[in-house]
Amino acid sequence: MAFYQQQPFYNPRIPFSGPIQGGLQDGKIIIISGRVLPGANRFHINLQCGSHSGADVALHFNPRYDGSAYVVKNTYQNRNWGSEERKYESPFPQGQTFTLQILVTQDAYKISANGRHFVDFKHRIPFSRVDTIAVEGMVELNSVAFQNPAPYLPPQPAFPGYSQPHAGFQPQFAVPPGCGFPAYPSAPSYTVPYKTVINGGLQPGKNIVIHGMINPNASRIDFNLCYASGIAFHYNPRFDENLVVRNNKQMESWGPEDRSGGMPFQRGQPFQVTISCNHHHFNVFVNGKQAHTFKHRYAKLRDIDILEVNGDLQLTLVQA
Repeated sequence: MAFYQQQPFYNPRIPFSGPIQGGLQDGKIIIISGRVLPGANRFHINLQCGSHSGADVALHFNPRYDGSAYVVKNTYQNRNWGSEERKYESPFPQGQTFTLQILVTQDAYKISANGRHFVDFKHRIPFSRVDTIAVEGMVELNSVAFQNPAPYLPPQPAFPGYSQPHAGFQPQFAVPPGCGFPAYPSAPSYTVPYKTVINGGLQPGKNIVIHGMINPNASRIDFNLCYASGIAFHYNPRFDENLVVRNNKQMESWGPEDRSGGMPFQRGQPFQVTISCNHHHFNVFVNGKQAHTFKHRYAKLRDIDILEVNGDLQLTLVQA
C-alpha cells in the first residue's frame, strides 16, 4: 500500500469535485473545513465511485435547514437512492465555520464535527470503490485535506543528539493494519504540546501541513521547526498582541524578532497552516493564502527534523 500524502485542495469553488489519490483505506481520514452560508437551505458532501454524472455514492452527507436543522445520510447506487438515515440535530449552524472529519473504518464512516464525534454511517458500498469527493450546495470551503494511515513502525530508541522526549512527544507511529485506531474520536490523537519527527528533515519543496481549531480564549500558539541545538523557525501567533512573531533560536539565544505583517488567525475558529520550505526562505500559508515569509537563518535544512506545536489550540491534522 502506498502512503503518499495527497496535498490538500485549498479554497475550491463550489460545486467541487476532486480525486482521492489512492482511494480509501481503513484508517484514512478526510478533513473538510469551511463555512455554511447565511440563509443556507442545504449542502452535501459525497464520497463517490467515480466523478461522472450518475456515479454511485457510498456516502451522501447532507445537512438540511428545512425549518429545523438536521442531517440526512444515504447512498446512491444504480441510479437509485437507498433508505435515508436522519439525525435531528446539526453541528453546522448557518453562517458559521466548521471542520468535518470522516474516518474510514472497516465497518463504517465515523464522522466528527469541530473535534467531536457526531455520527456513524455503516458501509453499504465497499469503501475501496470510492475515488472522488464532491461538495455542492450553500457552503464555502477553505480546504479539503487527507490523512493516510501511517505504516506500522515499532517504537524507536531515543534519537541521537536529542534529550528524552517529554510527555507530549507523539511520533507518527500507528497500530498494525487491521487493528483499527484507538477509541474514536481520538484517532489520530494529537495531544498539545505536540512533537513529531520530520522524516528525512527539510528540503526545498517540502511542505508541513497543520490543521486545527484555535481555543476561544487563546493567548498564544507556536509552531517550531527544530534541529539538535535550536529552533530554525519559530512561528508564534499572539492573540494578546494581535500579531505573529517569527524568530529563530540558536542554543539558548533568540535572534531578532520579525513582527511585520498581519494576524491571519481568529480565536475560536478553525485554521489550516502550510509551511513551505524553499531554497532561501519559508513561506507560510494560512487558510490557503500566503501570510508570512521568513528567510533561513539556519541553512542545513536536512538537520531540521522535528516539528513542535504548542499553545491554546486543538489539532485535527498534522502532515510532516
